[in-house]
Amino acid sequence: MAKATKKQALGRGLSALLKDPSNDIKSASDKNADKVVGNIVELELDTIEMNPFQPRTSFNEETLRELASSIKELGVIQPITVRKLDFNKYQLVSGERRFRASKLIGLETIPAYIRIANDQESLEMALVENIQRQDLDPIEIALSYQRLIEEIDITQEELSDRVGKNRSTITNYLRLLKLDPIIQTGMRDGFISMGHGRALINVNDTDDQLDIYEKVISKKLSVRDTEALVRNLKGPEEKKETSKKSLPSYAKKGARELTDVLGTTVKVTVGRSGKGQYVVPFKNKEEFERILKLIKSGQ
Repeated sequence: MAKATKKQALGRGLSALLKDPSNDIKSASDKNADKVVGNIVELELDTIEMNPFQPRTSFNEETLRELASSIKELGVIQPITVRKLDFNKYQLVSGERRFRASKLIGLETIPAYIRIANDQESLEMALVENIQRQDLDPIEIALSYQRLIEEIDITQEELSDRVGKNRSTITNYLRLLKLDPIIQTGMRDGFISMGHGRALINVNDTDDQLDIYEKVISKKLSVRDTEALVRNLKGPEEKKETSKKSLPSYAKKGARELTDVLGTTVKVTVGRSGKGQYVVPFKNKEEFERILKLIKSGQ
């Protein structure tokens, strides 16, 4: 117990040092920087701002309350990590759940590790550390990978080294971002697993994706059942593609022109006898009336 009290007092001492304008530390080479950077410091919660680079976008309220209760009883066991922005001003790098839970129970200070980093380093630290967490959903992980690749400007191979994951694993996560947003949301909310999502990626048509997704939800289908649905769908799709390729040039040209005029993808089929039909899809009554108006205006 005496050891814990000493540690807490040390944190308060460093906190006082940081509040002294004459000791404003802006880089690792500044005076007294070695006393602060990398050490645990008690920081006031209202001097810490949220991290705009934080990949986590949703928090389970129940688990957050449980963490708050634990902190109330035992204190913050694992310090958060912040980076120094300005005099007595910091930005959260990692530990947002601990930060939120501490605010929830009205704590005024929180133990923190202080880092001095630029925006890119802060982004990388936040993303890499959060990727290692066990409670991120697959879409959050995929978005984190994508941001690291795009904003830090690294390859999948380099990302593989930094996060300690196989390149194939990273590729599988990134492919999830090609799914329809509705399906991505379902995965984030726990209605389907990553295995379901990986099966649905193999369906190119968005409407077909959503049809299978609805069946998975309503019938509580397993990943294997979902894969079977996808395989069964592929047969008709291949026939459809073959018929598209055999369309006469005049039909293809007409379909393109109608698509441009009507603002919706017009599908055309032509039989062996030369007879065929155009199909003009619409999403709702408003779009139907808009398309009908365009057709009438062309008469």
